[in-house]
Amino acid sequence: MTRSGALTVVAVVALVIGDTGCLFHTRTVEMRTSTAPLETATKQQLVDYITSEAAKLRTLNATVDIATSVGGEKKGKVTEYEQIRGYILVRKPDLLRMIGLFPILRNKAFDMVSDGNQFKLSIPAKNKFYVGHNDVVHPASNPLENMRPQVIYNALLLPEIDPQNDIAVLEQSTEIVYDKKKKRNLEQPDYVIDIIHHGADGWSLARKIVFDRTNLTVHQQLIYSQKGAIATEATYQVYEDHDGVSFPNVIEIKRPQEEYSIRLTVVKLVLNETLRDDQFALQQPAGSQLIDLDQVNQSASSDVTPASSSPAGSPPKR
Repeated sequence: MTRSGALTVVAVVALVIGDTGCLFHTRTVEMRTSTAPLETATKQQLVDYITSEAAKLRTLNATVDIATSVGGEKKGKVTEYEQIRGYILVRKPDLLRMIGLFPILRNKAFDMVSDGNQFKLSIPAKNKFYVGHNDVVHPASNPLENMRPQVIYNALLLPEIDPQNDIAVLEQSTEIVYDKKKKRNLEQPDYVIDIIHHGADGWSLARKIVFDRTNLTVHQQLIYSQKGAIATEATYQVYEDHDGVSFPNVIEIKRPQEEYSIRLTVVKLVLNETLRDDQFALQQPAGSQLIDLDQVNQSASSDVTPASSSPAGSPPKR
């Protein structure tokens, strides 16, 4: 049969089926895509936004509420720790200090600092002082014992895109959002900037920065390990303007490999004030036990109980 003859047969069959109602059935397709009005932007506009917002923020002084949880599919359960009050100081390019207070009495539960490479952690209730690299050298069985200040630093701040070592790629994707009016989950388009970084081992996916298309703010940041797995998943909500600098009031930091999460809710925030060097200095308290986490025979798993290894240093909720 010639091609024209075959097309004729197809057309005839389509006409016959169309005139015979019993040979077809029509069903309704449920709307599963959000109808919220969306903003548009080019890749360069999104990259420029990341660069400009990163340049605006030099220091951070925040009072926060800290909520921590541990567990997931690997452990088969999730343990939530009691929320505590905390203080965070950040000074670019790499300094961070974080202090947590026990509930009610508000005495110091922990105090830790990081210079981007090394960190120190004091837990007065246990009379212990920990030191080590920000990279975990000897993983402990308790996930929170593997927490490092640099994880919090990297999630708090949105780094600039380095034109020398980074390639930015625009990805149009979707995410699931909850529609309050329709009271159900719907798909909503978003923008994703994929950042490919050139490091010692060549090119690799370093980060994904997800933009909410209803307002073009950064909604999520995914940070990848050298092996291509998601190391940190940070989400940002409830942005507020601070003298021209937009910053989220709620930051949730998830570590899927270790199965722990930290939720920071900003109570008070001051940006770009002068922070001194001594505000990031932490000395070992007299009489405390020094524990080097880089030494295998001094691993945290043998010295810190699960309750005290929480940033709160407090017992889990019942």
